[in-house]
Amino acid sequence: MAIAKVLMTMTVENVGHVGEVIDVADGFARNYLLPRGYAVEPTDHNIARYAKEREAHEAELLKREERAQHLRDKLADQTLVFTRKAHDDDRLYGSVRAEDITAQIEEVLGEHIEGSRVQLERPIETLGPHSVTINLYKDISVELRIRVDEEGAKEE
Repeated sequence: MAIAKVLMTMTVENVGHVGEVIDVADGFARNYLLPRGYAVEPTDHNIARYAKEREAHEAELLKREERAQHLRDKLADQTLVFTRKAHDDDRLYGSVRAEDITAQIEEVLGEHIEGSRVQLERPIETLGPHSVTINLYKDISVELRIRVDEEGAKEE
């Protein structure tokens, strides 16, 4: 199999980032990356041309990582409280889903998190304390404490 060196003109997931010179299969470069404009030949001129875009891309990645670390620190101190109606055996009538968790994070902290980042094997269906992992960015995640209280319990 022949190998080709290409300069990435934009970031392609699981392939490379803008401004990187990478080795790929010759056919992949010739039939996919080059015709779609995702990559160009790595000449000195092209490398210099995409250097600024690479720096901007790296700065953006650093900014995302710093934001994720800041959000992790804010979430580590939080306990989200949900109120739901429950059966006599502490099972909920309505569960707490990933969408509920992200909506409350946005309401409390003003930070938007995609529901797919919440690691919830199945919806929370019982009263009491629970723990949920949220993957914020690459290897940055946080263990979030959640408590489900019974609706109307404090009024009795």
